[in-house]
Amino acid sequence: MDLLFKNATIVDGTGKPAFKGNVGVENEKLLIVNDEVKAERIVDAEGLIISPGFIDAHSHGDGIYGRDFAQLCKTSQGVTTEVCGQCGSTFYPVNAATLGDLQNLLSVICPSFDSDMVNWKDLKTYKQYLSSLNLTCNTALFTGHSAIRIAVMGYEDRKPTSSELDKMKSLLKEAMEEGSRGMTTGLIYPPGVFSDTDELVELCKVMAPYDGIYATHLRNESYDFVNAVKEAIEIGKRAGVRVQLSHHKAYGKKNWGLTKETLRLVSEANAEGQRISIDQYPYEASMTHFNVLIPPKYFNGGINNLIKSLKDRRTRETIRGEILDENSAFDNYYQNCGGFEGVFASALPATPQYDGMFVSDIATMLKKDPFDTYFDLVIDNNGSGSGIYFSIGEEDICRVIMDPNVMVGSDGICKAMDEKGHPRAWGTFPHAICYFNKQKHLMSLEEIIRKMTSLPAERLMLKGKGTIADGMDADLVVFNYEELQDMASYKCSNLTTKGIKYVVVNGEVVYEDMHLTGKYPGRFLAHTTNV
Repeated sequence: MDLLFKNATIVDGTGKPAFKGNVGVENEKLLIVNDEVKAERIVDAEGLIISPGFIDAHSHGDGIYGRDFAQLCKTSQGVTTEVCGQCGSTFYPVNAATLGDLQNLLSVICPSFDSDMVNWKDLKTYKQYLSSLNLTCNTALFTGHSAIRIAVMGYEDRKPTSSELDKMKSLLKEAMEEGSRGMTTGLIYPPGVFSDTDELVELCKVMAPYDGIYATHLRNESYDFVNAVKEAIEIGKRAGVRVQLSHHKAYGKKNWGLTKETLRLVSEANAEGQRISIDQYPYEASMTHFNVLIPPKYFNGGINNLIKSLKDRRTRETIRGEILDENSAFDNYYQNCGGFEGVFASALPATPQYDGMFVSDIATMLKKDPFDTYFDLVIDNNGSGSGIYFSIGEEDICRVIMDPNVMVGSDGICKAMDEKGHPRAWGTFPHAICYFNKQKHLMSLEEIIRKMTSLPAERLMLKGKGTIADGMDADLVVFNYEELQDMASYKCSNLTTKGIKYVVVNGEVVYEDMHLTGKYPGRFLAHTTNV
C-alpha cells in the first residue's frame, strides 16, 4: 500500500457509530484493512479520529484558486472537495464587451483577475485555466446565472428578449455538457435580481436532461423569506430539477423563527417527490458585497451608474430614505442588522484603514453622518469590497442544522492572508463539530460528520466521495477530537484550526503538522450524466 493509518477510530461518514480499525490507501483508493499489511508509509493513529475529507457544499474558493493562502484556508480545516460557482457568480462565460461588469460582480470574492480571463468564453476554456493551477482541494463547479446574464445583456433591468433567452440557454447547455453541476442564482444581487421566475424556469429546463441542480441564494432571506423559498420550490417543480437552498437563514431579528415554516415547506416538497437540499454555515453573521445595503434598482446599467447616483446629493437622500423605510421592498441589510452598528467593513480595497471596523465607529471617528460615511466608502471603493452583517439568531442556526436535508457549507470568502474577514472562511468545518457536537450536544460526532461528507456527496452527486469504504476515493482528514478547536474569529479571521493532524486528497498527504506539504493532487470533478 501507499499509505496506512493504523489503530484509528473510524467515523466513516455514513452516520453509523465509530469503530476501531486501519485505513489504507492504494492507487488513490481506500481500503479498510483488518490484517497486517505492508505500506510505504505507516502512521500510528491511536487516539485519533479518521473521517472522509470534508466537502464544502457552498464555496467561493473559485475567487482565489491556486493562491497559497487559499490552499491553507480550506485544507487546514479538513476540506478536500469544494463546490464553487455559487450565488450566480462564475468566471465564465465571458463576453469581452461586458468583462468589466463581470469582474465587478466577482470582486467581492477575487482580489485580482488573470489577464487571460477575457478568453474564458465557456467552461471548456475555463477548465484549461484550472488545469494550470496548483490545487490541494478537488473542485466541482456550478455555472452562475448572473455571469450568463451579464454575458448576454449586461446589467440591464428588464426581461431578456426571446433571442437573448435562447443565447442564455445555449451558454448553460454548453456548460452542462462540459461538466457543470447546474446553475446558481444570486437573487438579491444585480443583475440576478432583475430576473423573474419564468426566466429561471426556462433556464433550469435546459439542465433537466443532465440531472442538473438549481442552487439559489434566495430572492429574500428576511421579511419575504417564506415566499422566496416557495419560489425556489416552484422553479424546481416546473423545471423538473433538483434544488439547493444556499446558506439557509432567517435574516433580521423580527424574522427569526421563519425557518420553522421554510423547513416544513422543504420537507413537504420532498415528501411529494421533489429533491430539495439545504446548506448552512454555523455563524450569526453573514458576509457579502459592501454595497448590498443599496436598493438593487440603482445598479441598473452597472456600477458606474450606481456611483453617479451616490454622488448626486438629491439621489443620495432618496436612497437614504429607502434604506430607512422599514417597509422597503428589497432585502434591506441595514434594517436586518439594526443599523450601522451591525455592519462591519471587512475588506475595502481602496480604504483598508477601515477594515475591521463597524460603519458606526468609522462615522464617529470621522465625525461624519453614518449614511454619508457609508455612501462615501462605496464611492471611494468604486462599489467593490465586502462587509460582515450581524443578524442571524442562534435558535434558527440550531434548528436548521438538525433538519435531515441540511449539509454544511462555508460560503467563505478570503481574499488575502492578512485581511479582516469572516471566520467561516477558515473555520466552518471544525466550528460545526465544536459548536453543534462538543458545545451544544445537538448531535453525535458521527452525525455532524455525515452532514459534511456523505450527505453532500449524495445530494451533489460527487461520485466516490464522502465515505470511508473499500474502493472510495482516498480523501481523508485525521484529527484529535479533544484538541480540535477552530481558532478563526471576527477579530482574527485567518487562523488555522488546532487538532487537524493529516489531510489526504486523492491519496496524497497535503497537510501535516499544521503545514501544507507542497503536494497538489486536487482536480476538477465533472458532473457526469447519461446524456
